[in-house]
Amino acid sequence: MNILVTLAGLCIFLQLTACEPQYPEDKPLHYSSAPLETAVPIYRFAVHPLHNPQKLSEAYQPLIDHLNSQLEGVQLELEASRDYQAYEQKFRERSPAFLLPNPWHTLQAQKVGYHVIAMAGDAEDFKGIFIVRQDSKIEKPGDLKGKVVSYPSPTALAAAIMPQYFLYTHGININRDIKNVYVGSQESSIMNVYLGKSAAGATWLPPWRLFQKDHPQEAAQLKLIWETPPLINNSVMARDDVSESVREQVRKSLLDLAQTPEGVAILLGMETTGFHAANDASYAVVSDYITHFEKKVRPVEIE
Repeated sequence: MNILVTLAGLCIFLQLTACEPQYPEDKPLHYSSAPLETAVPIYRFAVHPLHNPQKLSEAYQPLIDHLNSQLEGVQLELEASRDYQAYEQKFRERSPAFLLPNPWHTLQAQKVGYHVIAMAGDAEDFKGIFIVRQDSKIEKPGDLKGKVVSYPSPTALAAAIMPQYFLYTHGININRDIKNVYVGSQESSIMNVYLGKSAAGATWLPPWRLFQKDHPQEAAQLKLIWETPPLINNSVMARDDVSESVREQVRKSLLDLAQTPEGVAILLGMETTGFHAANDASYAVVSDYITHFEKKVRPVEIE
């Protein structure tokens, strides 16, 4: 890789991650495109860190604006988190009224009184993928032995847990055969590959599609080499003290989103096709998957 490509890649990498230190962890991150009415209750809607806070706001604020146009008696406010650990602390403290968590977070949030009201996206879209450089010599999982693999977070189900289980099923002991680095975000995992800091980077389909749109020149030097089998997609959850009326308004608005051109445009901005009916029981498959993963590979939560 020549020095100009390296410097250009570093600039992109810094742009993707520069916003994170600006948001102190003890201060919620709120985004709104218009002032909210203070005469009605405001419920925080916390989306897990699919992207850095700025990018997440660009993708999800249109959804919040649409929901607010449909709701009666309440308004929603988007809340971003700078990393997975900050997000997990928020729902464990029961701070947000609504969540859009990954499936593992869904199980954890159920323990503190959140309940599933919908699934966000198609189940077939929820699969881990591995990204390598176009000029990489990596062809099979065994070629990763002795090399660095990047992930967003140890608790990222599609972008860490499922890829590591994939490696396990292909003969890789992830605790001994490779070096795992957790770099904080989906974009950073991809950029570590572009910059040559990791031999392969794990992410999942929506962030990879968005990266290809936002950074086509960098993406052209990368390729998707493997993908995992799918699981169930992210959920939407409501805290148990949110009224049935409000939960139902939000649920119905989400399920109806794909029925209008405006809704389809919102979904395209989030790199998904729609929301689907789901409940707590829908995520039992994740519990079984995690139990097997922890027996065979590693604990989900690591230091």
